Amino acid sequence: MNYLCLCHYDPAHFATLSPEQLAAIPGLCAPHDAALHASGHLVAVGSLAEADRFAVIRPGEGAPVVTRGPIADTPEPFGAFFIVEADSLDEAVAIAALHPSAHLGRFFGGGVEVRPCESYEGPRNL
Repeated sequence: MNYLCLCHYDPAHFATLSPEQLAAIPGLCAPHDAALHASGHLVAVGSLAEADRFAVIRPGEGAPVVTRGPIADTPEPFGAFFIVEADSLDEAVAIAALHPSAHLGRFFGGGVEVRPCESYEGPRNL
């Protein structure tokens, strides 16, 4: 089964970081990213733009209506996502715990939310 992992962050916390702390993040993320990739369970991974660059499409009278911004304004928005393949939620959680977001709370706040995918169509199974 596939599991969608959503990485949340705390924008207020993130905004307090110094330029030196921001510069250190890629190096601190690298070993966690390498472990996630090496697990052999990673299906897809990506980082998201700031929420003010999102668009929402809703049904309208005769045509869909598009608005700018996220569908829900949350205190901890999504900053990244990844999909893992695992045999159970427990295994997916163990794999997701390899991601930097599970380790670098001092920089990001937030955490990783793991959601089972009822279905998934992607490069591996199209």
